[in-house]
Amino acid sequence: MSVKGNLLIVEDNTEILDSLTLFLEDEFSVVVGIKNPELIPSTLQNSAFDLVLLDMNFTVGLNTGSEGLHWLKEILKLDPSLSVIMMTAYGDVELAVKAMRNGASDFVLKPWDNEKLLATLLAGLKLRRSNMEIQKLRGRQNHLVEELNQKFPEIIGECPSMKRVMDIVEKVSNTDANILLTGENGTGKGLIAREIHKRSVRSKEAMITVDMGSIPLSLFESEMFGHVKGAFTDARHDRVGRFETASGGSLFLDEIGNLSLNMQTKILNVLQEKYIIPLGTNKIIPIDIRLICATNKNLEKMVMEGLFRQDLLFRINTIQIDLPPLRERGNDINLMAGYFLNKFATKYERGKMHLSSETINSMQEYLWPGNIRELEHSIEKAVILAEGDIITPDDLFLKRTAARIQQKKEVNPSFNDIERDIIRRALLRNNGNMVTTARELGVTRQTIYNKIKRYGL
Repeated sequence: MSVKGNLLIVEDNTEILDSLTLFLEDEFSVVVGIKNPELIPSTLQNSAFDLVLLDMNFTVGLNTGSEGLHWLKEILKLDPSLSVIMMTAYGDVELAVKAMRNGASDFVLKPWDNEKLLATLLAGLKLRRSNMEIQKLRGRQNHLVEELNQKFPEIIGECPSMKRVMDIVEKVSNTDANILLTGENGTGKGLIAREIHKRSVRSKEAMITVDMGSIPLSLFESEMFGHVKGAFTDARHDRVGRFETASGGSLFLDEIGNLSLNMQTKILNVLQEKYIIPLGTNKIIPIDIRLICATNKNLEKMVMEGLFRQDLLFRINTIQIDLPPLRERGNDINLMAGYFLNKFATKYERGKMHLSSETINSMQEYLWPGNIRELEHSIEKAVILAEGDIITPDDLFLKRTAARIQQKKEVNPSFNDIERDIIRRALLRNNGNMVTTARELGVTRQTIYNKIKRYGL
């Protein structure tokens, strides 16, 4: 039975190379032999190897081992986790020690004993596998450190819409149901995802976050499913994918509406089969994740337009949670502003700071297109720039916007304007779902359809 490992033999003597290849090809999955050491870099870059059996001398009459030591260093530059076994006809203890100090796994002498040679290679293969496992653990650790280093604010909200959101969070957290979070940018979808994970039975494992909009198409499979060395150009080391890192915990796919159809298909296949296959290998790796997705897009509309797979939408939204925009959260604006004010006043050592009543009114009138994220940045900027300990509308740069809103208030809207705005807001809250919108407004679906056509929504 062959060893599951790939071996590269570098030996300039044709008879010795053929003899080694004949002996070892039944013991390893792949055995490749080359005579010219100059071919080592291209051979390693084009194929994946676990072991290199490397001669120490290639020039006739030269037996110092310097050539072997040179190529040992070059091999380890390309892949530090490779096991390199040095081989020479000249038994020199000092040379053997020097090779080991430079990174060789072991040293064998010519003529070799077949059993001892095979035992040495098997030990090298075991070391290679240990090195690969360490690399995977380091990759997983890097992903986890990225998550742990992030700072997460509290969830603040007392308005009815946020209470409904938190009621759903309470009900679904202890299940393994896939969750889809929808809402405008900056509404706190990431915080809700983390709260769901924190309350779940998987809370002792990691929640891995992936911004789907930031992954280039060319790196998508490598980032999500991992790869082995040599899988593609510049793949010099094995890489653990995000699915494997998240296994046992939760995987949060942010901005999933930005995925191309090709990427959607690959994600769907993994969710259906519950395993991944890293690039460059046929190895199946089972995964066990709790999936949470988020988007600011209307996925149902994208399905109708052929931009999002309906079967993937069914997979990811067992439970859908819609987060309200900040402008519809009433006094929550004041609560969050107070939280951010204390946070940044402490950070920048400004002492106790307050919001003027005029500032509070301006914040209530402002539409907050950037939602909570915009509010946080506005408060931070105000804390830095304010002359005293009172934050004024000028410090928040909201005066001009508030005046614009006041001018709009002075124009008496018509009934049609009011009705159009109510339907538009309801559609936004329900991500364009006409059935849910009709149910919320207490009318039929056909009525909603007719109003959408009439008002051009």
